[in-house]
Amino acid sequence: MIPVSEFERRPGARRDAQRNRQRIIDAATRALTTGPDPVKMETIAHEAGVGVGTLYRNFPSREALVEEVYRSQLTRLCAMAAQLVADHPPADAMREWMRRYQDFVATKHGMAEALRAVIASGAISSGQTREHIDGAIATILDAGRRDGSLRADVPPADVSASMAGIMLTAADVDQATRMLQLLVDGLLARASS
Repeated sequence: MIPVSEFERRPGARRDAQRNRQRIIDAATRALTTGPDPVKMETIAHEAGVGVGTLYRNFPSREALVEEVYRSQLTRLCAMAAQLVADHPPADAMREWMRRYQDFVATKHGMAEALRAVIASGAISSGQTREHIDGAIATILDAGRRDGSLRADVPPADVSASMAGIMLTAADVDQATRMLQLLVDGLLARASS
């Protein structure tokens, strides 16, 4: 039998702990994705309405917190593909998903240094990220293939590699937006003549 701590025996404690953890993640997401400056852990704890001890109990290091923020944002971004396909025609869903991908990439500046450390440690791999992103793209491409609006000969990995290249090479946000639009246009099925 696994021993139960005094904390776990208190009614509602687990719910409170889960709520505190989510508040920390939400506060960290806002703090880490809104500016280029590194944010102090104490500031994140204050914004979450918890003590620094609670923050460190949940996330023993800045890297652990950044990893969780990154994972939760990636999960949210990828899960969005199915909802977009349910609400929009596939080409529109792809445009909107790419816009959100662009936002996802653009908001990593405040956690760039810590994110590099997390990636270097192997906690997050580019392969895992690519797998999730390819899955989201496949969801949209499959819907477009079924209704004939998107090309059937383009693998998701080609789309994700193209998106990554655009984000790495675009001179500014406007150019990235135009290039992503060109990518979507290239995915549209063409009627044969």
